[in-house]
Amino acid sequence: MEINTMVLDSTFWVAVSFFIFFGGLIYLKVPQKINEILNKLILDIKNEIDESEKLRTEAKILLDNAQKKLDTAQSVSDEILDQAKKDSDRLIIELNDKFHKSSEIKKNSTQAKITQMKDTAIKEIKNASVKIAVDSVKKIITTSVDKSKLDTLFQKNLEETKEELKKINS
Repeated sequence: MEINTMVLDSTFWVAVSFFIFFGGLIYLKVPQKINEILNKLILDIKNEIDESEKLRTEAKILLDNAQKKLDTAQSVSDEILDQAKKDSDRLIIELNDKFHKSSEIKKNSTQAKITQMKDTAIKEIKNASVKIAVDSVKKIITTSVDKSKLDTLFQKNLEETKEELKKINS
């Protein structure tokens, strides 16, 4: 029994020291302090989680706003490009019309100049023809008719030629 008492004694003393140790811990309020530290850590972690949730929500709002602004900018950009295309098309059409009108005016002006030059050339040719005819008639008359008849005939032909020239020039 001695061995048993010894074992019992050492076991007893271990049990007693165990209870004293835990009793000291309870007396010194170590479990409460550990509980307070753990509660504080839990509260800090919860606050950090809440804060990160707020930041995530704010970041989502900022992202949505940025996306809306980007979409708006894209639509405005598309509108500007469409308007620029319409303006350039209109400008091309206007320039094309102006070019055609200018070409038509130059064509008409050139045709008028050509017609005027043609009319002038025809008048000059007629005048030269009349002069040549008059000179020819004058030579023929001077060589074939006597001088008194010649002067009368010449005056008559000269008057007729003047009348014909007046008709042609008018």
